[in-house]
Amino acid sequence: MILGRVGALGLWLSVIGWTQPSMTTIQDTLYKADGSRLNGTAVVNWAGFEAGDTSNIVQQSLTVPIIDGNLWVRLVPSSTATPATVYTVSYSSDGNQQFVETWSVPASTTTLRVRDVRTGSTTTNSPTPPGPTVPGGQSPILESNIVGLVSDLGLRPVKGPGFGLGRTAIVNSSGGIETVVGNSSDCVHVDGTSGLCFDPSLLPSYFDAETPGGIVDGSNTSFTLANAPSPVSALSLYRNGILLKTGSDYNLTGSTIQFLSGATPQPQDTLLASYRLTAPGALGGLLGGPPAPVHSTTPQVLCSSAGSSTTGTAASSLGSCTIPGNLFAFGDRVEIRFSLAHQGNSSTSEFFVYWGTTVLVHRTPGTSDALIAGRAEAAVSTSGVQFDVETWGTLLAFLPGLGNAVDSLSVPLKIDFQADLARAGSDSMALVNYTVLRYPAISHP
Repeated sequence: MILGRVGALGLWLSVIGWTQPSMTTIQDTLYKADGSRLNGTAVVNWAGFEAGDTSNIVQQSLTVPIIDGNLWVRLVPSSTATPATVYTVSYSSDGNQQFVETWSVPASTTTLRVRDVRTGSTTTNSPTPPGPTVPGGQSPILESNIVGLVSDLGLRPVKGPGFGLGRTAIVNSSGGIETVVGNSSDCVHVDGTSGLCFDPSLLPSYFDAETPGGIVDGSNTSFTLANAPSPVSALSLYRNGILLKTGSDYNLTGSTIQFLSGATPQPQDTLLASYRLTAPGALGGLLGGPPAPVHSTTPQVLCSSAGSSTTGTAASSLGSCTIPGNLFAFGDRVEIRFSLAHQGNSSTSEFFVYWGTTVLVHRTPGTSDALIAGRAEAAVSTSGVQFDVETWGTLLAFLPGLGNAVDSLSVPLKIDFQADLARAGSDSMALVNYTVLRYPAISHP
């Protein structure tokens, strides 16, 4: 009889052990924001549910000690329960309930961390979507209630109206961050403008194997060069292939070579000179400073490109060219050429050409003006420029014009091409091409 009871008890205990729910272990180390380990308790609460293995889990709670930051607890998976449920975990330390979060515990044979089961934080025992944790018994703190926070935030650079991605950034006059406008080959100046990295005409010019002008007869001691070497030490003068020495064999004044006694070229002698010209202000121009006027007859293409198009009724830029400050000099001439195309025939259009803030061109083509062209020239003076313009189109009457622009040339100057349509629709206005050329002055008064 006793043996029978013992056997029945063993069978009952084995059934109990066999039907025990599967468990998931959560183990982690918790810290405070100051880096110290948390000491306290975590009270785990749950409502009754049926586990994934049909075990009936009754409503209860479990207090888990947190010692030196160490938390360890084993729980029945809740994510596979019927219905799926969560555990509510209330953390307490220093005698106060600090915060509450919810756990969704999956079935796992490996140990999980708190981050693997956490689904949200709140100040109550009801689960909420993930969000910022607010200490229990407290309300969110307003920015205006933190001394100096609003004013400090106001000192931060913010996105300006011209902000963009993938480009060089500048800070505008209002403290906003904007994108530099320009070509990919341009350089960005310290004032935030873009333009040519340097004036190519500021590079030195080299003259090799030049024959000085003058009669080689054994008595003539004065010869001239086509240009005055700059600096003077840039001259290399050869007589019959032998390098002569300035001060011993000759003296140089401007472009004049004066041979000294005993070094006078004799009949049948051959003279050759090699030298360079350093343009005035070249060093400053190459280093980003204001370039000095360069005496050159070579035209410079300041910009030349295809533009964009618009279908809007507000004037918008279809292309522009920003000229660095101090590039133009008294006596220079600037030529601007542009071509536009009007697609559609349901709306008239309007286009402008700006020299800084001055309007060089303002025309209103008709609906049938499919092609439009124009040119403008600006003569640089000490007070600005005097310009003349000509525009015409398919039907648009040829119209010349004259005027003055007093925009400062010592700061970057923007030449801008703008257009709009009278009515929104299927019509478009496109800047097919624009070119800006500079013709440097040969000499300056």
